[in-house]
Amino acid sequence: MFAVCSNTILAESAAIPKLSGSSEFVRLSAPDKMLDFLQEYIKLPEEPFANNMAQRAFLHRVKHEIIELLATQGYFSPVVTLDKQTLNKTETPVIAVDPGPLAHIQSVRIEFQGSIVDDETQQDKIKKWRKAWPLSVGKPFRSAEWEEAKAVLLSQVSYKKFAAASIAKSEAVVDKEDAGVALHVVIDSGPVFYFGELEITGLERYDPEMIENYRPFRKGEPYSEELMNRFQTALQNIPHFGNVSVSIDPAESKHKASPVYVTVTETKSQRIAVGGGFSSNNGARAEVNYSDHNFLDRAWNFRTLLRLEQKRQTFFTGVNTLPNENNIYYALGASLQRTDIADLVTVRQRADAARIYQTHNMQWQYSLNWQREEKRPDGALNQTVEALAFDWRYRYHLVDDHVNIRRGNISELRVGGGLESVFSDQDFLRLYGRQQNWWPVGKRDVFYLRGEAGYTLASSRFGIPQEYLFRAGGIQSVRGYDFLSIGVREGNATVGGRVLATGTAEYTHWFMRNWGAAAFVDAGSAADTIEDMDLFLGYGAGVRWRSPAGPFALDLARGHKTGTFRVHFSMIVNF
Repeated sequence: MFAVCSNTILAESAAIPKLSGSSEFVRLSAPDKMLDFLQEYIKLPEEPFANNMAQRAFLHRVKHEIIELLATQGYFSPVVTLDKQTLNKTETPVIAVDPGPLAHIQSVRIEFQGSIVDDETQQDKIKKWRKAWPLSVGKPFRSAEWEEAKAVLLSQVSYKKFAAASIAKSEAVVDKEDAGVALHVVIDSGPVFYFGELEITGLERYDPEMIENYRPFRKGEPYSEELMNRFQTALQNIPHFGNVSVSIDPAESKHKASPVYVTVTETKSQRIAVGGGFSSNNGARAEVNYSDHNFLDRAWNFRTLLRLEQKRQTFFTGVNTLPNENNIYYALGASLQRTDIADLVTVRQRADAARIYQTHNMQWQYSLNWQREEKRPDGALNQTVEALAFDWRYRYHLVDDHVNIRRGNISELRVGGGLESVFSDQDFLRLYGRQQNWWPVGKRDVFYLRGEAGYTLASSRFGIPQEYLFRAGGIQSVRGYDFLSIGVREGNATVGGRVLATGTAEYTHWFMRNWGAAAFVDAGSAADTIEDMDLFLGYGAGVRWRSPAGPFALDLARGHKTGTFRVHFSMIVNF
């Protein structure tokens, strides 16, 4: 609450509806910075007054509205006068406003009560919250900022452990003579809440155990809003449910084992989807995707995909189990793919099995795959290779937004290889790492760094599938050069080598919320040995758009080695 008279406290201010307009029947006179504000909220008459009494009633009502409005902006001693000409019907009434001095904060007192006071683990947080309080002594007082500061403080307290935290007392005492405000807020944390049993509604086809396995907390753990949000997001991200709601019972009487309510709406288990798009890497794209989210009545995810691109055609079918209570699931798949990139045609058959451990920001994967690949380089000898490879992959991400990242990082490591003595044409071991980082600059801009490196240990690149070798060029590699055009020459074709290193530095300036421009530099190479590495440099600029379908990038890049310009573009639309 805030006060509008010396050393007294009035009721909490209510939200004031926003109005706008001007009138030839009443004029406002105020300093420019106040006039625009008042005209937003004061509705002036659009028709002449019926009589003097109606006019005077309106003017006196507006006077009180102006005083209340100015109080929300920190002006508690305004002088609002009605010009004497308002008594004459032939003249336009004038309301003159002198806002008076702007009140500043004289003192701040933030107190806590409830279980948080005796919780030793919370004392550092209390000090941090007090230090971070935005309305410090000497700053101008604004009612909206006062309400926002209290709401933020309350949300910080209730974020972990204290689900029923509330504002026990809230005062903003105004001293009109000194134009000062004394702030006092008391937060009652209430008791510590602990998670209880799940109470699930909306299930028809699926077993409650599948929902149990997705929750990131267990019964008896202290309440955390972060874990609740993570639980809801995990359920929303699986295809079995359309709508998901997760909430806790805030009754203090149940704080020792508060029930967690989960309400879901099941989607149809079978779906056919078509999609299309274009990428400067692979050209035009069309695809058909069939999925069954209740395969064999076990809630497994079965998927069959046919994707046709100008440079790559893929058929895939596979099934994933659901995660168990240890966040582990299994995947089986088979695929057939043909590519025609940089004068190299490949035809690959592949079957694989994987064990995957996944949390909200980390994934560990162990997989075993067999593949047979026909390699047909233009102007060189064709080759057929077979390999039974074991793969280990690790991926960690911590980002502020999974679609439009402004702050965060993504790390990826991969180790894979095969043995000639175990169904492979050659011994090989492939090592690969990739790191991406985003940093916010100012209020809108973003600076991005990417780096990747790979090395395949083998006596020769021959007898190794292209998946376990390296090429560079194109989007997410070195722009300014054709997709996968940097590598080892065989005849007229570019094939994979045993060494890779590329990197990117990019700065994006957002002019508006959804539109921006970027400048970038890419560098790197792929070759058969480290000694053969030759630096390829690309640089340019592009347009960025946060579209409803996802981020869109249109870049014009110059390859420094060739001097040619290339356009790089990618956007996929599913429907």
